[in-house]
Amino acid sequence: MQPFDWSLVRSFLAVLDAGSLLGAAKKLGAQQPTLSRHIAELEAQIGQPLFERTGRGVVPTVAALAIVDSAREMEMAALRVTQKLSMREQANQGTVRIAASQVAAAYLLPPVISNLQRDEPGIAIEVVASNEVANLLRREADIAVRMVRPVQSSLIARKLGEVELVACASKQYLRVHGIPRRPEDLLRHRLVGYDRDGTIERGFARFGVNIPRETFVARTDDHITYGRLVAAGIGVGFMARYNLRDFPQLRPLLPSLAIPPLPCWLAVHREIRGNRIVRRVYDFLASAIPEQLR
Repeated sequence: MQPFDWSLVRSFLAVLDAGSLLGAAKKLGAQQPTLSRHIAELEAQIGQPLFERTGRGVVPTVAALAIVDSAREMEMAALRVTQKLSMREQANQGTVRIAASQVAAAYLLPPVISNLQRDEPGIAIEVVASNEVANLLRREADIAVRMVRPVQSSLIARKLGEVELVACASKQYLRVHGIPRRPEDLLRHRLVGYDRDGTIERGFARFGVNIPRETFVARTDDHITYGRLVAAGIGVGFMARYNLRDFPQLRPLLPSLAIPPLPCWLAVHREIRGNRIVRRVYDFLASAIPEQLR
């Protein structure tokens, strides 16, 4: 026999059930000549006619009735294959909610998510950009990228690396004000700081330098705005090194200034980690984020 084609049996059953070529064509959304050709090919393969033409349609022959049970079994097998493929496709689809700080959400995650969706086009990502720590226990997010280690026992946390912090300024600013060569030179420069957040002041205090809040010529607690202020040439600021890829006008300064890095943690609720889609995203982030940090 010639190589067997399932579409021939599908057309045969459609004609059998509809009682006419026209009715079968409407059911399958196919062309009547196509179905007629399929029936002719199947008849040629088994060497017997399958239908007798009447004025009102077609009636099955003895040969058709002899193969109908086997044809039904093939139809059911094809249906099971379709259902399994559909279930597999659905298993690769879903939405995962990722929480991260403003800076991580704006500069660290976008290239990672782009690569993720190239590999997993069926997974939609929601990004929660906030400097507030999202509560995974209340399901405010499925996965969190944090700069502090979660302490809740119901969370699984994995350290991905460290976020290197650097002093930096725009090339425009440095042309006008010069380049600081030593950490103490910063006291003679215009500095961009935070408003109510005392992180930078505490950092200077670790080096034995007291800098009052009023020293900063521009202040904001919005980290996205902070980066834009530094990039605009207002003064020297302190940013994550990976941010500088998005600010070609910025130049890192003072390699001898040892600013303690921030740990980067990936957290997920123990129960949610059993979710197939969440687990795939979690594993992808665990692999891709360290590369971005480096």
